[in-house]
Amino acid sequence: MKSSDRFLIGIVGGIAILVIAAFVAVLTQPAPGYRADDSPEGVVNNYLLALQKDDYARAYGYLSPRLRGYPKSVDAFKRDIERNSYQFDSAATAASFALAPSRVTDDVATVGVTETRFQTGVLFFSSESEIKFDVELRRENSAWKITRGRTQYGTRYFLACWDDTRGCP
Repeated sequence: MKSSDRFLIGIVGGIAILVIAAFVAVLTQPAPGYRADDSPEGVVNNYLLALQKDDYARAYGYLSPRLRGYPKSVDAFKRDIERNSYQFDSAATAASFALAPSRVTDDVATVGVTETRFQTGVLFFSSESEIKFDVELRRENSAWKITRGRTQYGTRYFLACWDDTRGCP
């Protein structure tokens, strides 16, 4: 066997090992899970995860009932989300969330969130994008509740009408 053939076989074998290692690394990553609800970061993580899993009852429980346009029921909450799905569309694409440590002042907290979306298209084409937003919370009866989710352009995973006396249409 020529030395160039051995070299080529070595390269192909090395690539195969790298591909297998990448698959193993991806497949052995733990699935995102719920955290304790005792911190602003835990509440934001659980709210976003519940939305991704379409667990509307759990997500609804993290909203502040003191919001002026608080949805009257889980069904109303779900209907609001379905009517404004463009603000809650992470379930449609592969997305992950990274949370920054909360900034707490008295009974108000803000958690910075970076949402990373992975989109695939045709063979060998994929893209990644990031959206940064803040989730604001207030401590109510010793529990953290979400009062707003905002970006510099508007709201994210939160509807402005939830904090409007007229509520959502």
